[in-house]
Amino acid sequence: MPGIHEAMGAFMERELQLTREQSDALRRRYWLRYGATLLGLVRHHGVKAAHFLHDVHRLPGLEERVSGHRHDFAAIARLRGPKLVLTNAPRAYALRVLGALRIEYLFDAVVSIEDMTLFGHLRPKPDARMLRALCARLRVPATRCVLVEDTLVHQRSARRIGMRTVWMRRYARHRAMTWPGRDCRRPAYVDHRVQGLRPLVRLAMR
Repeated sequence: MPGIHEAMGAFMERELQLTREQSDALRRRYWLRYGATLLGLVRHHGVKAAHFLHDVHRLPGLEERVSGHRHDFAAIARLRGPKLVLTNAPRAYALRVLGALRIEYLFDAVVSIEDMTLFGHLRPKPDARMLRALCARLRVPATRCVLVEDTLVHQRSARRIGMRTVWMRRYARHRAMTWPGRDCRRPAYVDHRVQGLRPLVRLAMR
């Protein structure tokens, strides 16, 4: 994530002719308003989504930096039911990460930002309409779905349509603490708060 944030800042400085301080402020403002910096850039600056996504997710040397833990992979494998990766990143990047970790086989599908378009408009997380359309496409009631996320605004939208929610807290310490959802209190729209993947197995067995 630090690499992606740095790439976002460099893109905005270059394409919008901003200083580092201006790009940081604008990125935060759009993230708070839309839940995704990209939406603000598309709506207010005419940025092409494909251009932004390709540029920001190039990340040379990613494969050497990505690592995982066997106990996490084992926990994912033990979870019952279909498992999907739902990401605001482009498909090529998501598949690249899964390939570097060698865990593609643990997931039934990848739903990337390219799949989050409704009526010609990009609707990435946290858009509740996209989540509702995804459930319809999968032919699964929202009440039968669980969203495991580290971002609270996404959890809030999932709860609005009836999904159950699990807040992953493990990576919060690596994020900028000035952004929302960084304290340890559990909001009412979050069913469970976990620090790792293994507790998910116990929760699923309840």
